[in-house]
Amino acid sequence: MTALVIAEHDNASIKGATLNTVTAAAACGGDVHVLVAGHNAGGAAQAAAQIAGVAKVLHADAEGLAHGLAENVTAQVLALAGNYSHILFPATAGGKNVAPRVAAKLDVAQISDITKVVSPDTFERPIYAGNAIATVQSGDATKVITVRTTGFDAAAASGGGAAVETVPAQAASAQSSFIGAEIAKNDRPELTAAKIVVSGGRALGSAEKFQEVMTPLADKLGAAIGASRAAVDAGYAPNDLQVGQTGKIVAPQLYVAAGISGAIQHLAGMKDSKVIVAINKDPEAPIFSVADYGLEADLFTAVPELVKAL
Repeated sequence: MTALVIAEHDNASIKGATLNTVTAAAACGGDVHVLVAGHNAGGAAQAAAQIAGVAKVLHADAEGLAHGLAENVTAQVLALAGNYSHILFPATAGGKNVAPRVAAKLDVAQISDITKVVSPDTFERPIYAGNAIATVQSGDATKVITVRTTGFDAAAASGGGAAVETVPAQAASAQSSFIGAEIAKNDRPELTAAKIVVSGGRALGSAEKFQEVMTPLADKLGAAIGASRAAVDAGYAPNDLQVGQTGKIVAPQLYVAAGISGAIQHLAGMKDSKVIVAINKDPEAPIFSVADYGLEADLFTAVPELVKAL
């Protein structure tokens, strides 16, 4: 029984979500192999080989794999799938793009967003916005799985010594081609990997106030900035800052929620945070039900005072 992890990388280095996925793969039993499919991705393959617990790295290198196009990565995974009992992807935008295609081509049921491996064929995953946990057992010969990275500790990025094996790259698909990417540049930590996250809600009232109030707090704490869906929908913050069921799932050491009422969809994205601090002037706000520390106050007064105290 061997598991294959599909690495998320930028051709030079391995992204953190891969480390959590390796931990989940190891819990399935047997060896763990990692596929690095990219272009001029030798650096990423060598980084994958250093991950603790990885037995082998498969390196497929071709121009068509440079940008992780779903059609091309799917073909690469399918070429190797027959050798594996488990194929695991991080439950990121990239993983969610490829995994369903692989499962469909293999004619198996995808097991989505797992948070625990009970046994090699049984897994736990959240349902109903995290209010219930489903235990799913699969009889498929090949299990295609996406892993909620906040549910597993990251494997050590160093200490391993896996062999790197070159595998033939599959021909690029004619169905799609890479045109370009507009990447937001940010000096702050990546939202899903940050140890501290400060999030603002609709109560901030405008994009200007969102920046004016939340940015100094994030600067003081060295934190990533998040937002509720209500704040994003109102145009106060960009979509890539959204935390919640339809946004990003985070589990930092510290989560500060300012002016967020705590709708169930938002709680689903952050309630696994180690320490939750809520600032809201509504004493009945649902966010207080999950908060470790709650401050019933006007955020426009409390947050600047907090920044000064820090």
